[in-house]
Amino acid sequence: MMRQYELVERVRRYNPNTDEALLDRAYVYAMRAHGSQLRASGDPYFSHPLEVAAILTDLKLDDATIVAALLHDTIEDTSATKSEIERLFGMQIATLVEGLTKIKKLDLVSKQAKQAENLRKLLLAIADDVRVLLVKLADRLHNMRTLKWVPPEKRDRVAQETLDIYAPLAARMGMQDMREELEDLSFRQLSPEAYESIAVRVSELRQGNGAVVQEIERELKDELERRGIAAEVKGREKRPYSIWGKMERKAIGFEQLSDLYGFRVIVGSVEDCYRALGVIHTKWAIVPGRFKDYISTPKPNDYRSLHTTVVGPRRQRVEMQIRTRDMEEIAEYGIAAHALYKDASGAPGAMLSYESRAYAWLRKTIENLSQGLSPEEFLEHTKLELFHDQVFCFTPKGRLIALPRKATPIDFAYAVHTDVGNTAVGCKINGSIAPLVSELKNGDEVEIITSKAQTPPGAWETIAVTGKARAAVRRATRTAVRAQYAGLGRKIAERAFAKAGKVFSEDAVAKGTPRLARTAAEDVFAAVGRGEIKTEDLIRAVYPDWQPPRADDRTDRQINGEGWFELKRGHNLKFKIPEGAKPRDGEDAERLDAIPIRGINGELPVRFAPEGGAVPGDRIVGILTPGEGITIYPIQSPSLQSFEDAPERWLDVRWDVDELSEGRFPARIIVTARNAPGSLAQVAGAIGDRGGNIDGLQMRSRSADFHEMVIDIEVFDLRHLNTIMADLKAREVVAQVERVNG
Repeated sequence: MMRQYELVERVRRYNPNTDEALLDRAYVYAMRAHGSQLRASGDPYFSHPLEVAAILTDLKLDDATIVAALLHDTIEDTSATKSEIERLFGMQIATLVEGLTKIKKLDLVSKQAKQAENLRKLLLAIADDVRVLLVKLADRLHNMRTLKWVPPEKRDRVAQETLDIYAPLAARMGMQDMREELEDLSFRQLSPEAYESIAVRVSELRQGNGAVVQEIERELKDELERRGIAAEVKGREKRPYSIWGKMERKAIGFEQLSDLYGFRVIVGSVEDCYRALGVIHTKWAIVPGRFKDYISTPKPNDYRSLHTTVVGPRRQRVEMQIRTRDMEEIAEYGIAAHALYKDASGAPGAMLSYESRAYAWLRKTIENLSQGLSPEEFLEHTKLELFHDQVFCFTPKGRLIALPRKATPIDFAYAVHTDVGNTAVGCKINGSIAPLVSELKNGDEVEIITSKAQTPPGAWETIAVTGKARAAVRRATRTAVRAQYAGLGRKIAERAFAKAGKVFSEDAVAKGTPRLARTAAEDVFAAVGRGEIKTEDLIRAVYPDWQPPRADDRTDRQINGEGWFELKRGHNLKFKIPEGAKPRDGEDAERLDAIPIRGINGELPVRFAPEGGAVPGDRIVGILTPGEGITIYPIQSPSLQSFEDAPERWLDVRWDVDELSEGRFPARIIVTARNAPGSLAQVAGAIGDRGGNIDGLQMRSRSADFHEMVIDIEVFDLRHLNTIMADLKAREVVAQVERVNG
């Protein structure tokens, strides 16, 4: 365990004016406060905050941050109080420690709403003082380094949480070294076999190519010196998680990777960066399409550098990063390198006027808290912002728009303004007409074509990449759907009033809204259309003395609040219900009202799309057909093309299925099998062995050697369906298996 004087020496190396007495008091106070507490490893608990402080000294942070790191668990885990810390160490440090205490018990892989609320707490805590985040990241890094002492059942949860939230946050703050270590430690826990396999291959490659790295370093440094450029050249190999990510993204094997080595060329000035680039491109052939200039266009986390890939000695592909010493500091330490809380002499507490782009992004994210997003939407928006790298595009007037990778003109339009996105009907990319679903590239000039008659289709939500665009599409879709429901409800009301023998008037309905707990007639009609208000209640709100006819006097009945169906007494109206679904109390067990879909009121009839259905795990949309109900389609269904011109009919829906639910859902597959005795038995056996239920089967000949089977099956979810299809493909008699989506 680090001694008191050792901690002071670590700080003094970069801050000669450090307040040694303050550090000593904090060291002794924290050690006494934690007393005999032990970590899971058996080490004294105080060793943890001490190691967190040591990590922050590597980032060259101010005294207040180091002290906050030493004290960050005292309020939560000891008898210490904020008032006592404020009395002993001052308001600034007490506020930092309290901010860390509020976010100590984050549980970011629990249910989504709770996860979102905890993420809100984290972002709010660091909004006023970024040092809270720096301590939290160092805290998580040390916990990951000691993860082996955590109970086995918690390790995966902590590792996944780190990979989902903390590593991307470190990246957004520009702290690349910390991000890479967090990713590797998480990867080692979550995929130990993959990690070990890649680590072994990298080690073998290192032994075989060690001379190549030294050769490139020597050649490059000598060449730059001959041209009068003083430079430091450092070679490094990519980390296992980075390698695995590239293999996953490009669907290639380890042997196909060509740029496992990277070199940093550190020079004295920006001018020397571009001169060094010319030297490198003169000496070795450039790989086309692999040059990026992050000096003229920095990343949102303030990262600046020139990137290029060349074909170096022995035909090895080599990635070069060229930057100045200041740029190197920011690349390594990110937001911590800006010294927000240090003056020129290194003394703490003198906050500079400069605010980094990374912290500006954080503040912008906090602003989304006031936009009325639901917890789930906020979480989705923030995660999307965390995970995506950037592309930079321009408006025709030259305004720079930063977007995530794989962003489309839809995202671009909403980044310019929500109204531009809502009215977008087309776009031009670099002067040429292009689809709105095109993937944007760095440097594209994008012009959005708008029309006031346009409303965004609900399907845009599945195309958009940014959280802002998705949230805006949802809002616009809800508005369009509400208008659709209101129109439907108005017609229902007119017919209901006519059948009751009462005069229908929108003014009269508006006067009756207080009795229905609504504020406007439009709200009432939308509620009637959704089935939230019964027409009988609406009529009574307008005509309080009216009484509905007795059930014995009625020759018809109202179904689901969306219209009157003429049915003779004694006739039954039946809907098929999926196996495992339960009807509401007092209702016919065959009525369809239990499909587990969120975003749909239970009063409207719901059915699955014909010829293929949908299963949990599919991304789905609902199509509203007035007078008929809602049909659920998987997003990949070709049938949805016929509704592209009717965006008001698209509904924002999601599955609401418990993982342990035993309900089954319809799917259709086509199996091409050899025309041999027993082939049908093998196909049916494979489905039965995996717990699938065959609901329908149609045989059709394809050739003398093969025939097709069109099979309707019932499965639990998409994973279950994929397992069945994989098992079928493994059967010797099966040549091909395809899923049908309408």
